[in-house]
Amino acid sequence: MAGKKYAAALAKIDRQKTYDYQEAIKLAKETSTTKFDSSVEACFNLNIDPRQAEQNIRGAMVLPNGTGKTRKVLVITQGAKEEEAKAAGADYVGGKDMLDKIQGGWFDFDIIVATPDMMGQLGKLGKLLGPKGLMPNPKTGTVTPNVAQAIEEIKKGKVQYRTDKDGNVNVLIGKCSFSDEALAQNFKALYNQILKIKPATVKGAYIKSVTVATTMGPGVKVTVE
Repeated sequence: MAGKKYAAALAKIDRQKTYDYQEAIKLAKETSTTKFDSSVEACFNLNIDPRQAEQNIRGAMVLPNGTGKTRKVLVITQGAKEEEAKAAGADYVGGKDMLDKIQGGWFDFDIIVATPDMMGQLGKLGKLLGPKGLMPNPKTGTVTPNVAQAIEEIKKGKVQYRTDKDGNVNVLIGKCSFSDEALAQNFKALYNQILKIKPATVKGAYIKSVTVATTMGPGVKVTVE
């Protein structure tokens, strides 16, 4: 049945064509094949070599309309910052006690925010957190003394972007239940951010292709300006 649904969805898309981003988002929503509220993702294929440090793109941004996803935030800190984190709405707050829990196999959180003074202890869990993409990083604003701001941004819909070894960047831009306009605004903000961080050493075309797709739905190619 899923195969039939996918084939029917695919038939609505002209595979040879690239679409204006607003039209692409509309099509992606129309061709969603799931019964649940699918996520909508944008995938950028960039003309970069991630093996070169300056072309290994990584960062974070707050989407104008959030992601529609509630994320559980764990803050690793100590002293007065613990109260600050709790007041800002962190789901879990602690220091060594939380690190011990993680060491024991606890992962009931989506993202870690840490104050710089805790990174020495956190670093020891690199082998556990690294492969899961959970290790905090100053580039994504998750290693910071300003925990309240970090929590607020994450709760508002902050997304992280990072290139894979093939130069692809996949980012969640919302849910199918979002209006076309809200998704388009999120996409445009992300697109502008990707353009803004173009490495100076890139020669020729920077963005090779962009695709918008829903969970298990077909990809719709977006016209690159």
